Amino acid sequence: MDQVSDDKNSENLWLENISLNEALKHLAEREKYIINLRFFKGKTQMEVAEEIGISQAQVSRLEKSALKRMRKYM
Repeated sequence: MDQVSDDKNSENLWLENISLNEALKHLAEREKYIINLRFFKGKTQMEVAEEIGISQAQVSRLEKSALKRMRKYM
């Protein structure tokens, strides 16, 4: 019953979500799809590669490029 709310953590999470959404806007649709499958759906690079019909190495390169671009906007 007696609990202290942690406003700082919920505020930081809210800001991180806004920042993440803004960074995602700068990606191509294919890159967004790969990031979504990898980090929000928890799929491996091999699973993503099979799903979209490219090699695991291509997934790796696209993912690396997308994450680098996202970092610029966060």
